[in-house]
Amino acid sequence: MKATLLKRERIHISDGSFVEVVVWSVPNQVPGSTHGYKYRLAYVVNEVCVLRYDNEAGKGDHRHKGEAQAPYAFTTLDALIDDFWNDVTKL
Repeated sequence: MKATLLKRERIHISDGSFVEVVVWSVPNQVPGSTHGYKYRLAYVVNEVCVLRYDNEAGKGDHRHKGEAQAPYAFTTLDALIDDFWNDVTKL
C-alpha cells in the first residue's frame, strides 16, 4: 500500500504570509510517531517559517516556533489542525 494524500492546501493570510497544510495517510508509522499520518503544517511570514508542526522521521511529532522546538502530543488530525490554528492566531 502506498501513502495517500489526504490534504494539501495553501491559504493566503495576508500580503507576505500564508499557511501550508500537507497531510498523508501512510501504510507504516513514521519512526517516532504512533499513528498512520505524515504531516507538515507551516505558517510562513515574509519567506520565514515562524511556526511548523511536523513529524519528521526519528523525531516524531513536534512543533517549531521560531528557533525553538518542542514535542507535540498528537491525538487526532482534527486536534492537530485546531492546535496549529490556535498557535497561528497567537502570533
